[in-house]
Amino acid sequence: MSASELAEVEEEEERRKKRAPWGVIALVLLTGLALIRNGSGEFDVGPPQPASAAADSSTTAPGTTFGKGVAPLPYALPDRVRIPAIQVDAPMMPVGLDAAGWVDAPPPEDPNLAGWFTGAVSPGEKGTAVVVGHVDNSRGPAVFYGLGALKQGNHVEVARKDGKTAVFEIYGIEVFEKNNFPGDRVYASKGSPELRVITCGGGFSKQNGYDGNVVAFARLVEVR
Repeated sequence: MSASELAEVEEEEERRKKRAPWGVIALVLLTGLALIRNGSGEFDVGPPQPASAAADSSTTAPGTTFGKGVAPLPYALPDRVRIPAIQVDAPMMPVGLDAAGWVDAPPPEDPNLAGWFTGAVSPGEKGTAVVVGHVDNSRGPAVFYGLGALKQGNHVEVARKDGKTAVFEIYGIEVFEKNNFPGDRVYASKGSPELRVITCGGGFSKQNGYDGNVVAFARLVEVR
């Protein structure tokens, strides 16, 4: 093994050691946060919510197949996220946990910006990657405003900085109450490359903001 290859292996091992165990992350996320706090909700029509037919992530649509034989990718920083069904094409930035223990979000001033949670795998790696973004800001809809309109079979494409694009197929989309957020179910690894795309949703009040989170569940089906 060359010196450069050894350095890459050591860097990857160090990165994995720094990643919190999923159980710990799930517990952190259950302490009142379950994800983004800054949606404004102040519009005549709120964001779409998942239809009941699209909601159950424990099953898949009839005839749906997922990428059997699609090998997991190595670590690489994500660059852009595209969701053609809801006209999303947004750059991505890394986000972690804020000082209060909440999963941080991209700056709300930029409505077309998504975040990749660095406490999880990168999109395409074996495990569950997490992408977050605002539903709206004080000026109007933001990057994941339409997330609740997605259906089983829609695709989420993540362009990575290694030049590869990981294509995920949605198999469920649900709304969860923030005070009863199923962290283990949402974030735990399924043993294959998966993706969660998360934004605010559910009911809204000026006092408390959105009372839930919309979560899209997806699996890797293609690498371009």
